[in-house]
Amino acid sequence: MPVLYSFRRCPYAMRARMALAVSQQICELREVVLAQKPAALLQASPKGTVPVLVHDDGTVLEQSLEIMLWALRRRDPDTWLPNGADAWADTDALIAHNDGPFKRQLDRYKYPARHGLESGLADRDAAAFWLQTLDTRLASQAYLAGSRWGLADAALAPFIRQFAHTDLVWFAAQSWPMLRTWLEHFEVSNTFLRCMEKYPAWQPSEPGVRFPLV
Repeated sequence: MPVLYSFRRCPYAMRARMALAVSQQICELREVVLAQKPAALLQASPKGTVPVLVHDDGTVLEQSLEIMLWALRRRDPDTWLPNGADAWADTDALIAHNDGPFKRQLDRYKYPARHGLESGLADRDAAAFWLQTLDTRLASQAYLAGSRWGLADAALAPFIRQFAHTDLVWFAAQSWPMLRTWLEHFEVSNTFLRCMEKYPAWQPSEPGVRFPLV
């Protein structure tokens, strides 16, 4: 089976695991300690980030979106993939902003010292403008993708969750009730809970764990 190098709390790895779980693409999950990256991970992907999916034939998928699309194109029982060119363009635009400007603002907000900042509040406030647009979108439809949970929701939710948990009191005080409800539903969903099971750190002398379990 394919080997997935993952780290439980990484939002990129979360979204990859969710897609693998919902599509029932069985793999051997190897939980990585990022401070002690195993040689096997670095051999497969010298950049040393997770997630990484290594196939039996040696093919390596190094990006979370690649892993999501590989899994969902093999099996998409809940219809996460967009239907039609316009839906794809909308989803692509949401993910591009999330993975670009929003991720940069999130990192600077959560870890200001790493970026030479006294405070990450300016980046928090800048990111809030985009989150407000998501709240407006959710006021007219149940999910970012429309009437059902889709690729856009799965790709963005782990990052918005990380943003919210940086300061839950501040997040709860903002005027985006629809976004908060959407996030709360995500955090109690079977999709999220299945991908957040805790596993021991992988040891090279031992096999990883089967994922998903059911």
